Amino acid sequence: MAMLENKVALITGAGGGIGQGIARRFAREGACVIVAEIDEATGRATAEQVNELGGKGLFVATDVTDKASVEAAVEAAVEHFGGLDILVNNAFVPSANVLLEDKTDEMLERTLTSTVKASWWAMRAALPHMKQRGGGKVINFCSIDVEVGAWLHADYNTAKAGVVGLTRSAAAEWGRFNITVNAIAPTAMGATFHKFAKENPGFAERAAAMRPMGRCGDPEHDIGPAALFLASDLSCYVTGETLHVDGGLHLPGYNSRPENVPVREY
Repeated sequence: MAMLENKVALITGAGGGIGQGIARRFAREGACVIVAEIDEATGRATAEQVNELGGKGLFVATDVTDKASVEAAVEAAVEHFGGLDILVNNAFVPSANVLLEDKTDEMLERTLTSTVKASWWAMRAALPHMKQRGGGKVINFCSIDVEVGAWLHADYNTAKAGVVGLTRSAAAEWGRFNITVNAIAPTAMGATFHKFAKENPGFAERAAAMRPMGRCGDPEHDIGPAALFLASDLSCYVTGETLHVDGGLHLPGYNSRPENVPVREY
């Protein structure tokens, strides 16, 4: 029997990158997958892939910056598949890569909304349905950028640190409902990676060399199995954890200081 047979999973931002990789991995294990994606073309394409790989896919147009849209995606999962077992809060809206002093309040608000608030809304909407099923699995996303204080990502780092706090709080409180809540801190070859690789010759090779494992991660084959572990009964006694899935990049870390920023400014 497939590991996620008869399980219903909602994945935000599943139209590409890591979200799509997880959707494909879940499909191979027989899951019903709600592809909660803002881009209709990529969302429908992922849902079709889910069907082709042995799962049941449903595209639901979802804007994670809008509470009603997030809640509607959860309700669509229940209406179409009869319940909800797994919630993967993957989507976020990136902002411009600029220094902290150049980040605007609007950038901060949009980043916080698409990460912390979106996860909060989805989790609270999913809770009654998971309780009705006798338990559930929530997977949130953190980032190594928080640990290294990545330059030009101040709003993102702030938001992802908040996601860790939310993950730990929910894990502490919702264990009584047999709901586990964990986070993944991944690095993988998603859309942004391929864009950088195309624009910067040698980027992919340098990125691989930074990792102890000597290669860059694949969304489906490297990140997907970690998500599958946290979504399946194999992790029934694991909650409140942040799992690094980055080929060991968190061990050496990395220096993200832009070359054009002086060491000292007054």
